[in-house]
Amino acid sequence: MTTDPGDLVFDPTCGSGTTGYVAEQWGRRWITCDTSRVATTLAKQRLMTALYDYYELAHTDEGVASGFKYKTVPHIMLKSIANNEPADQETMYDQPFVDTSKARVSGPFTLEAVPGPTVKSISETIASPVDDEAAPVQIGLDGKAPPQQVSLLRRAHLAPADVSVARSGETLRQSEWRDVLLRGGVRGKGGQAIEFSRVEPLAGTRWIHADAQTKGVKPERVAISFGPEYAPLEQKQVELAWEEARQLSPRPSILLFVYSDVDPEAGKDIAELTPAKTGMTFLAAKIDADVWTKDLKKKARTSPSVWLVGQPDVELRKITKGDQKGKWQVEVRGFDYYNTSTGKIESGDTAKIALWLLDTDYDGRSIYARQVFFPMADEDKGWAKLAKNLKAEIDPELIKAYRGTVSLPFEPGKYSRIAVKIVDDRGIESLKVVEVA
Repeated sequence: MTTDPGDLVFDPTCGSGTTGYVAEQWGRRWITCDTSRVATTLAKQRLMTALYDYYELAHTDEGVASGFKYKTVPHIMLKSIANNEPADQETMYDQPFVDTSKARVSGPFTLEAVPGPTVKSISETIASPVDDEAAPVQIGLDGKAPPQQVSLLRRAHLAPADVSVARSGETLRQSEWRDVLLRGGVRGKGGQAIEFSRVEPLAGTRWIHADAQTKGVKPERVAISFGPEYAPLEQKQVELAWEEARQLSPRPSILLFVYSDVDPEAGKDIAELTPAKTGMTFLAAKIDADVWTKDLKKKARTSPSVWLVGQPDVELRKITKGDQKGKWQVEVRGFDYYNTSTGKIESGDTAKIALWLLDTDYDGRSIYARQVFFPMADEDKGWAKLAKNLKAEIDPELIKAYRGTVSLPFEPGKYSRIAVKIVDDRGIESLKVVEVA
């Protein structure tokens, strides 16, 4: 209501993406963000599959910032009638002229993750001043970082601000996280759960933060490594936690990593370190963002707060026949889940995949989704909704493909690796990085 076409609108909690949708509809640039994976997934689908009116521009050579052509109505007053004067014209800013010969879809936008940055301690930085990886230490407000990773849906051309925050020592929340695990366990697929009879701090270790025992006829020892409170779990921590775990006696059956965010390479290591290689089962679990906001709620959350993360089952293959020979193709076969009853990793199907994204040239830092698929979308939802609105403007065969689990053919990029991000029906994200041989 208070902006002009071309202005920038910011919505710090996007929900289902209404602000971004309306801003896109009325020709405003926008930035919207949320800590919830479910919210950003809903917003992405809503923005990408919507159809918008095409408004006539006031000055076509100046773009949308010049405004639109609007309807006008006479503003008749007693004074103008008495003096026989022409009435002033009022512009109806909510009624721009629509060019019905054109259909408009969302302009390009990016999805960006803003995790807490990893910053070395002062002693580490001073000890190795020439180390390229040593980040300058900058203390943020109160020495704290934002409490969750923020996902940004961004439709604006702005330079990102530099933000660096120092973090040192173990998180003060580990005691709270132990209580959460003891009270609710770790929830898995189809109502399964790992429940604990005890979750206790473990002395003498740096990267193993808790020692636990599962309930059941055959209790198992579980070593738990908590990720940083305000930064992603890193590959280094996975390696060092494993080193400590195999020195424990008796050796734990399960090494559980609990985190709020994870580095893709760390996630890859957890998936690839199988019982055959390590003698124990490596599992990853994600803490729900609500754990950080319980002090804002009148009632404590009683629903599960820690969820097992499934590992994507992805096949990358080279096309050897037909017109697309020489290109590559990805097929998502589903998730590999830990079965709490059998204690084994089992393959799952694709029935619960709500969304998956393919970056055909992953740079190791951020996902640039070049192909987006909605396997669980109904016949009139997702890309099918857009196809219905645009009618003959979109190839129905492509729409069908974008509702499936097999990618379109693509050429490998300069980084020679791909990234597949999958979001299941619970909103849990998983990332699989594969080298293109």
